[in-house]
Order: sequence, then structure tokens, then C-alpha cells
Amino acid sequence: MALFVDSSDPKEIKDLFAWGVLSGVTTNPLIIAKEAPDADLGERIREVLAVSTGDVSVELTTETEAEMWDESQIYHAWDPQRITIKVPFSEMGLRVLNRLAKRGIKTNVTCLMALNQAYLAALAGATYVSLFSGRVRDLGYDPKPIIAATRGVLDREGLKSKIIVGSIRHMNDVNEAIEAGAHVPTVTPPILRKMIWHPRTIETIAEFNNAWRARSKKK
Repeated sequence: MALFVDSSDPKEIKDLFAWGVLSGVTTNPLIIAKEAPDADLGERIREVLAVSTGDVSVELTTETEAEMWDESQIYHAWDPQRITIKVPFSEMGLRVLNRLAKRGIKTNVTCLMALNQAYLAALAGATYVSLFSGRVRDLGYDPKPIIAATRGVLDREGLKSKIIVGSIRHMNDVNEAIEAGAHVPTVTPPILRKMIWHPRTIETIAEFNNAWRARSKKK
């Protein structure tokens, strides 16, 4: 099991990595467009690399095989050991994925909604297969059986791909992903912070601290 943060904000990523619970970072064009619309992508990702550890996913935004390949090589050069090329799932995506896998370049196949898609990506050599929990639920389906079935097939057939569950919108989505067998939930900073909070934890800590302070006053 591991936990990734879904963000491109270097300051926030640095703060969250100080907790000691994160193993990597995922980004996507939508996140970067919202968080840093005017930033140079290369500079932004290098800042993320500097304040984090583990794999950092950077998504391809072109559509032809040649363009996707050239784009992937630019990203890979930023840090060959840690950059993970995020490949959108499609016929062209599978072609590029297969080429990257044969060169030993880490990949994260994204925008997956179903077991059959994840299976194809795993067969093509994906390092990670990213199932989109929230978007699956938008379609009216429960994502848990899809995650569980995908994990079962990967384990049964000895495929090395790890399941990332993204598009997580609620804290309970993280719990469900873990229970269903996801290798890596990737969560936004607000949801990660919600994972800490519980009213009874706060009340209990306050009760203990108040009791200790009251004892000290009696001395």
C-alpha cells in the first residue's frame, strides 16, 4: 500500500510530505491549469520533484503517436528515475505505452473506468493503471467492485501493474479504495487533511490534556 498526493503546488506538497505518509505525486493538466495557469510546466514539475520523493506523474496532452512519444521524452528527461509518464488510455495511448514500457520508462495509464481497460493497459506493460472512482460513480456504477475485480485479475495473472485510484472526491472514497484492494489511492490535499480529523479524537485529546492541566494546578 502507498498513498500519493494529487497536486502540483510545491509549497503544499512540501508541507504534506513532512507527515511521512506520502510515497509519490500525481498531476494532471486540469490541476496544473487551476493551480498555476501561467507557470512553465518544466519549472513547475522540477519544483515538485525538489520537495517530494517517489514517482511524479506528468500527463501527455498531445494526441498523435508521434507527438505523444516526443512529449514523453521531454518529460522523462526531467528526472529519468522518478518521472512517470501519464498516458491517456486510447489506441494511440497503448501504442506509446508499449514503446515506453519496452524502454523501462515508468508509466501511469489514466482515465480508466473499467476492468477491461485496466487489463489492456497492464498487458501493455503499465507501471500503474489509474481507475477514476468519482467519474465511475458519476456513470451510476459502484467503483468498488471494479477496483476489487481489477486487483483480483492482476494478482491471478501475475501482472505487475499497480492500481492507482484517483478522482477521489470524499474521504470515504479513500477508505473504499483501500478496502477494495487499490495499491495507491491518490488524494487531493483537502481530502488528505480530512483523513486526520475525527470529532471524537479531538474531544479525547482535549479531555486528556485538560485533566493533566487540572492536576498540575493542584500542586
